[in-house]
Amino acid sequence: MPRFSNKRRVAHTADQMFDLVADVERYPEFVPLCHSLVVRQRSQKPDGIEVIVADMTVSFKLVKETFTSRVTLDRAGRKILVEYVSGPFSNLENRWSFEPTEQGACEVTFFISYEFKSRMLAMLMGSMFDTVFARMSAAFEKRADAIYGRKPAVSST
Repeated sequence: MPRFSNKRRVAHTADQMFDLVADVERYPEFVPLCHSLVVRQRSQKPDGIEVIVADMTVSFKLVKETFTSRVTLDRAGRKILVEYVSGPFSNLENRWSFEPTEQGACEVTFFISYEFKSRMLAMLMGSMFDTVFARMSAAFEKRADAIYGRKPAVSST
């Protein structure tokens, strides 16, 4: 099963980055390949964890696919878990974590594993997904700079 992960130190707080990633309705404005995103359901658990069920449509050239995922927002733990519900994948899991560091910066860890149901779609999309995921991570950092203001550069790992 294909996987991608990266860890970036960014010049924004862990809470700012959590809020940015948690704001799924805004993804079509800046996330590569995200054509549209519709929240179907939003609920709050007694422990403060929020759960969102959303449909995301991704588009690349002539390919347009919609999938449904469950997004668990754990603000206290600064973690976001995205689990596959339905669509063109046989499996999809995405995790984010946000660790505070010095001087108002944080370390953002992004992990995704996925597998397409269709062998043809896997061949078509699979070869470019690592590039897309790297661009996606950078897009969140660029969006944070636009919203929260650009700060001095912080090294990536």
